[in-house]
Amino acid sequence: MNARSGVRPGASAPPTDAAALRDAYRHCRRVAAAHGRSYYLATRLLSADRRPAVHALYGFARTVDDIVDDPHVGAPGRAVTALDAVERRLRAAWSQPIGMPVAPPTDPALPAAFDRVVPALTDTVGRFAIDPRHFWTFLDSMRMDIPGSPLFRNRYPTMAALHEYMRGSAAAIGLQLLPVLGTVCPAAEAEPAAGALGDAFQLTNFLRDIGEDLDRDRIYLPAAELAAFGVDEALLIDGRRTGRTDRRLRRALAHLIAVNRDLYRCARPGIELLSPRVRPGIRTAAALYAAILDRIEDSGYAVFAQRAVVPQRRRVRLAAYAALST
Repeated sequence: MNARSGVRPGASAPPTDAAALRDAYRHCRRVAAAHGRSYYLATRLLSADRRPAVHALYGFARTVDDIVDDPHVGAPGRAVTALDAVERRLRAAWSQPIGMPVAPPTDPALPAAFDRVVPALTDTVGRFAIDPRHFWTFLDSMRMDIPGSPLFRNRYPTMAALHEYMRGSAAAIGLQLLPVLGTVCPAAEAEPAAGALGDAFQLTNFLRDIGEDLDRDRIYLPAAELAAFGVDEALLIDGRRTGRTDRRLRRALAHLIAVNRDLYRCARPGIELLSPRVRPGIRTAAALYAAILDRIEDSGYAVFAQRAVVPQRRRVRLAAYAALST
């Protein structure tokens, strides 16, 4: 048994309720298909034994993200309480060996939807020996998004401050995935590139979703990076109101897109450290997300007027190209 988590690394014994486990994996697959189209397409290139684990990790992250962002959760204090309940639930589930029944939730703060994810997530963590610390780091970053939390932030003064947030919101997800994907070297050697790819995905989201984040009173793009081009919060708010992108913001976005592409370049060599079977899927995910930056540029940086989306035909073409790249 893993002394840190109680989950046995590599355990393969089936849980007591196999039907509940199958249902949990199906639920996570539906969540990934509905909300993570680029990731879901990329997972189609993974082997059948790894694909459900990726869905489980996505289902967990998406469920937690919904707690943070869904206005139906209620007051911010309730969201903090819900995240605390999620962490308690996971720590309780992972304090016993895989194969033992997971006790039903008794915490009224725990979102009902989360219980559908727990069996698949627990099975994935045990099967692939994922370090639970990556989940606690992720939850701490999610707490940074909730007003009333001691960790709350809705503005980031520097890129260094943003990287502190992304350590949990993005890099930790890459580190969760790494044992599932497998490596041809000691996993520690692949971790920096896995973290960089997670950061690259996250920064792409921030560049694409500037307007939506403003609506939630969040500005993730670092103030110092924007100020270097004459962009302040008032200019962003005016752009959201009018739907127009000021020339100063266009220059700032061009700079940040270059920074983002450098993260993808730093991550690219790490793909070759992964198991050969999974490389096409990760290449696809990276290509699909990087293509969002192309769409932002092609629109003239119209981030307030439209959401940058990679057309289905191009997504399929990029996936096919990645599958043929060996």
